[in-house]
Amino acid sequence: MTDASAIKERSAINERKRHGGTPLVVAAVVAAFGVLGMLIVDHGPWNKPKLQPAAHANYSTTGEAARAAGATVLPTEPKAPLEPDPPGPKPVHPANPNAPQ
Repeated sequence: MTDASAIKERSAINERKRHGGTPLVVAAVVAAFGVLGMLIVDHGPWNKPKLQPAAHANYSTTGEAARAAGATVLPTEPKAPLEPDPPGPKPVHPANPNAPQ
């Protein structure tokens, strides 16, 4: 082998090596800090649920609470038994309605 061919082989081998793992490491570190931050914020000692037992609640239904706040609670209007056809084109019927399924 000549010196020129040996140099070409070495340069070809060096070009095949992968470089640039730094962005992957940075992304993994950012993801780990993000997950850790969410866990601390969501489950930290200062974030305890403040449950109120039913005996201490002032109102048992949403309607009672709304009336106590001064709102007028009206029942929902009933739907008509037959609704008119919606405006717009009719749905397309299949070309072969009796096709086996």
